[in-house]
This record gives sequence, C-alpha cells and structure tokens, in this order.
Amino acid sequence: MLRSPEEALKATLARVAPGTPLRDGLERILRGRTGALIVLGSDKTIESLCSGGFEIGIDFAPTSLRELAKMDGAIVCDKDATKILRAAVQLVPDPSIETQESGTRHRTAERVAIQTGVPVVSVSQSMQIIALYVDGLRYVLEGSEKILARANQALATLERYRARLDQVTSSLSALEIEAMVTVRDVAITLQRHEMVRRISEEIAQYVLELGVDGRLLSLQLEELSASRGSGADMVIRDYTDPETTDVDAAVAALQEIDQADLIDLNAIAGIVGLVSGNDSIDAIIQPRGYRLVSGLKAVPPAIAGRLVDHFGGLQNLMAATIDELMMVDGIGELRARNVREGLSRIAEASLLDRFL
Repeated sequence: MLRSPEEALKATLARVAPGTPLRDGLERILRGRTGALIVLGSDKTIESLCSGGFEIGIDFAPTSLRELAKMDGAIVCDKDATKILRAAVQLVPDPSIETQESGTRHRTAERVAIQTGVPVVSVSQSMQIIALYVDGLRYVLEGSEKILARANQALATLERYRARLDQVTSSLSALEIEAMVTVRDVAITLQRHEMVRRISEEIAQYVLELGVDGRLLSLQLEELSASRGSGADMVIRDYTDPETTDVDAAVAALQEIDQADLIDLNAIAGIVGLVSGNDSIDAIIQPRGYRLVSGLKAVPPAIAGRLVDHFGGLQNLMAATIDELMMVDGIGELRARNVREGLSRIAEASLLDRFL
C-alpha cells in the first residue's frame, strides 16, 4: 500500500528519534563535526546511483556509523538501519531534478530522496544540523529541549481547548433536550472538535519525534484524549440527512479546511452540509439522537442505530415509554429500562450543567 509523503516522514522520524541507535550515531557525527550523507534503504535504483566505495555488510552500531562518516562519500544502510551495507559511496542522482538546496551534500540528499523514494539523512558539518529528505519533504531535526518546550505549550493549549469542548458539548446536550439547537450551536461544537483534533495531532508529532524523551508527554496526551467521547462524525450524523450526506467525506472536508475558515461558522456549516445557499445558521434544527444514544453503555452501536431510525428523532425517543422501546428489534425489558433511565440521567445532568 502506497504511503503519503507525510506518512513516510513520520515513519522516518520514528527511526531517528532519541533513544534509537541511528539517532545516537547521528548525534555522534554532529558532535564530531564531520558531516555525513546516509541513505536509509537499498534497492536496484539506489545501486544504480552508487559509484565507487566498498561493500561492508556489517551490523549497525552508532560508533561504526561515526567512524565511517569520517571518510568522504555516502553511507548506505538497510531500511531499518540494522545493517550498514556500503560506505564511501559517491551518489550520482539525476541532475535535472530541481532542488532548493545550495550545498553539495544537501542537493545530493534531496535529489536521491526524490528520485528513489528512499529516505536520506544529511548531517551538515558547517551548519550543525540533521536534515531528513523524504519524498520531496525536508525536515530538520531539533534537540529534545526545544521540542519539549513547544510541546508543553501545545499541551497547555490542548487543556484549554478540551475544557471549552466539554462546555460546548454539555451546552449542546442541554439544548437538544429542550429542542432549541441551532445550526450555529452545532457548528461551534464541530469547530471545537476540530481544534482539539489538530492540536492533538501536533502533540502526537512531538511525541513521535521525541522518542524515549516523550514518554511523559505521551501519557499526558493519552489522558487528555481518553474521555473525548463521541467525535465530529457522530455530531454530523446526528444533524444531516443520511440519504444525501456522506459522513466520512464530511469529516474529511472538515479536517482539510484551512485555519482561516475554521473560525468561520458559516463555512463549517456549509462544508458538512448543515446549510446551503442563503440558509441562516441561527435556524432551529432537530437532532436524530445518535450522539446521546451512543453515550449509553448498555446500547451497542447497531441497536443505537435501530432506536434512532425507529423513533425518527431525539424528542420522540426521549418521550418513548418502556413498552414502546421494547418494540425495537434487540430491545428487551431490561435494556429498555436501561435506555429509559440512561436518557433521563443525561437529561438531568445536561440541564443541571446549563442552569447551575
């Protein structure tokens, strides 16, 4: 299965994260101020670009990488950096491949990465940086201290975003119980879901790049993500026509909008199909009930769907008696009571949160 350049970059970052033998070797080269050009993979295309040097085929070791980097030429490893295959190699990529780099080592690294699709690492002797070249992308590795500083700022932002998401979600639940939800309320909830998702992805990237140094950060991210509850997909499903709306496509469209449009509630509502043309975002809309019903632990997803489809809306579902609930396939008396009591608890909690 083909991976996107971003996915390939993430996989490469994991290979060079702090705590890995490869990162140890790169740090040794950086401290030794010798520079290096390292190819992370070998196939027929790579072999066709190699000139000179010698084959060694030894197990990878940070000290070996450091010593081999003292010689001119590139080092070729296997894709998992468990073997050093060749050293002192001259790489001859296609010179017609465009590159924005100026230094010989970096120009070669970028061209080889573009031509072969194999990640290439360039350690700059003069600039003292480690740069990754993956499928046309360039990424400069930074020290753990700098990354942790940015990660802690992002974590504080995520905590604020999560608190705000919890507030708007609770408010939406109360408005659903009262049948007073507007398109604006739904758009705000979707906006907050997307903001939390984006900052969470940013922190996940820091965790990946930090390697063993990011273990505490990973635990904090996991704690903040553990109780997010239903996502944007459930909100969209709750308020759009299932016959005309592709929920997965709507979620993807929401995730792709730029930062400027993310603050525009009209744009959000239009993208996910809540409004069209000159429709007002202050119009009242009714939920189908998927989001609240999916929060009931006693109700599996398939039965939740049947409940919503049977009653046609949250208000009808909230008003249903136990006997009426038992008319739905898969709902016995015990489950019907659990549904009835669960919805009542949600209604009470939502209204208390709203008015206290």
